[in-house]
Amino acid sequence: MAEEPSVRDSVHTIDEIVVHAQQRRLTLAPSQLLTRGELTRLGALSVADVLRYYSGVQIKDYGGIGGLKTINVRSMGSHHVGVFYDGVQLGNAQNGIIDLGRFSLENMETISVYNGQKSQLLQSARDYASSSALYLRSRRPSFDLGRQHNINVGLRVGSFHTLNPSLLWEHRLSPRTDLSLSGEYLYTSGQYPFRYRRKDGYDTTALRQNGDVRALRTELGLYHHRAHSRYTGKLYLYNSERGYPGAVVREVPGLFRNQDRQWDTNLLVQGTMQYEPKGRYQMQVLGKYAYDYLHYISDPRLDVSTMYIDNRYHQHEAYLSVAQLITLDQGWGLALSTDAQYNAVRADLTDFAYPHRAQLLSALSGSYSSPRLSIQTSLLHTLVRDATKHDAPQWRSIVSPSIVASWQPWVNRGLSLRAFYKHIFRLPTLSDLYYTFIGNKLLNPEYTVQYNVGAVWRRSYTSTPLRTLELQADAYYNRVRDKIVAMPTSNQFRWTMLNFGLVDIVGLDLSASATIQLASLRLMPRLSYTYQQASEHTDTTSPWYGGQIPYVPWHAGSVTVGADWQRWVWSYSFIYTGERYHSVANLQEFHIQPWYTHDLSLSYTWQLSSLKLVGTLEVNNLLNQQYEVVKSYPMPGTNFRLKLNAIF
Repeated sequence: MAEEPSVRDSVHTIDEIVVHAQQRRLTLAPSQLLTRGELTRLGALSVADVLRYYSGVQIKDYGGIGGLKTINVRSMGSHHVGVFYDGVQLGNAQNGIIDLGRFSLENMETISVYNGQKSQLLQSARDYASSSALYLRSRRPSFDLGRQHNINVGLRVGSFHTLNPSLLWEHRLSPRTDLSLSGEYLYTSGQYPFRYRRKDGYDTTALRQNGDVRALRTELGLYHHRAHSRYTGKLYLYNSERGYPGAVVREVPGLFRNQDRQWDTNLLVQGTMQYEPKGRYQMQVLGKYAYDYLHYISDPRLDVSTMYIDNRYHQHEAYLSVAQLITLDQGWGLALSTDAQYNAVRADLTDFAYPHRAQLLSALSGSYSSPRLSIQTSLLHTLVRDATKHDAPQWRSIVSPSIVASWQPWVNRGLSLRAFYKHIFRLPTLSDLYYTFIGNKLLNPEYTVQYNVGAVWRRSYTSTPLRTLELQADAYYNRVRDKIVAMPTSNQFRWTMLNFGLVDIVGLDLSASATIQLASLRLMPRLSYTYQQASEHTDTTSPWYGGQIPYVPWHAGSVTVGADWQRWVWSYSFIYTGERYHSVANLQEFHIQPWYTHDLSLSYTWQLSSLKLVGTLEVNNLLNQQYEVVKSYPMPGTNFRLKLNAIF
């Protein structure tokens, strides 16, 4: 009788499986990260929409899709937030403001916010030069086994005559080289109804005007990798024309129109090289050239509340960074980063100063890491030379230290305690210093000191419906000296520069996230809460001493719940912003009511042979809340978007 074959003697062949996933790295400093899957569930249109869900982050939104959108982290101001795109900082030497509304989510892979700085050594000196940082990382091509290309064609339509087609094409040129081409067009009329009320009893419903946007974004990426090195090249072009809806403070009742218009062209060419052999030495090289053109016009013949402006600005920026890392024995590491940057601004203004700025940044950093203790310290030296057409050069030199630490009291308990200290400064922008009418060459830099203590607890489970749980808590104290605050005036292009002198910020950030698996249903709740007291402490004799600075709420928070079930993906989000004042004089007449919104998103996937169709319905501001993020800039009520993607 023949013996039955043993299972151990049998050979089983299975097809190769390619898994694509995002690795979440543990960080020493407080950080928040959303991956592509999470970004898709939120049903957001731009990067600015997503950032509202981060704790300690405020977004100033000047009305609808066409309005300016800036980020503020822990109440230190937009200028203290470094914005990085694929590892290279985006710059605006003229006014220091990055409009986040222009960055789409169509090809975005991850969005992360770091307080203090990233906890890694191999990074540019620019990474150390901000109080906090926003990192935008675009999608890098990835292919399933045997595929040579990916195509994603999308179309989004919605309220306010929104039309938003997009295209992503990825192609494998060789086993080591990939090509990516993406583009999208956005049009919206920006017209939405809003309610306007005044204390004298005037109450009406009007239509928001001059908020139209026509924008075209194109990106070309080339990616090459070898055994121990990676190379990336990117060409980015953005062109737009938009109207600025302006503040609802018109002289004639019912006449809520604004005629300010702006044309933008942004060209960015950048490249990166990372050399990471198996030895102890690593190197990173970054370089870019950026050209920004801006044309702004405001005509009092069309809008009597404004003054005539017809200005054209040209900005040029060149940047090069070299970072080197040596890993020593017993967990020690040492890195040196050197950055050189040059900015020049040209304009067609009478008596324009034609400023240019040259900067040299050098960062020496070191780290120690053991199974339970990690420490990173850095010393940043900044050398700046400002010059104009007529004035002698001005030099500034400053050294900025920082230290970050994390400690695990127990092994395999999931609890980490962390703390950091950082001293940093930001220069006045070239507009602050040299703008024809409001520039002040005597402005001092803003100096900030940050202290943070916190804890993070992470656990994973296999035998319960609760699969992962993460809790974070951070208490912080920030002091900003010689703080410069920009406030909008009658139009969005001219600002009033206010110097509060000294601002103290005390805050608490709390967040929680989990993953719950119930049979084929997967739930992903996420909560965040922020408490901040940001008070002005310049003049003890002032009646407004100790008042909350403008637009900083005491309480803010968000709740999001995502769910996956078979081919359905569902998301609900709630955002709350508490009471604030739009003036340092915390009087009732300057009080801004709290606001909240409910948003829903539902999508379904059809698989038709090699073609995948994804349909998504988004409903924003479900309860038609009438609110203002910035005083006199009303936001849209209930609005809808419908999106269809074809992937093959």
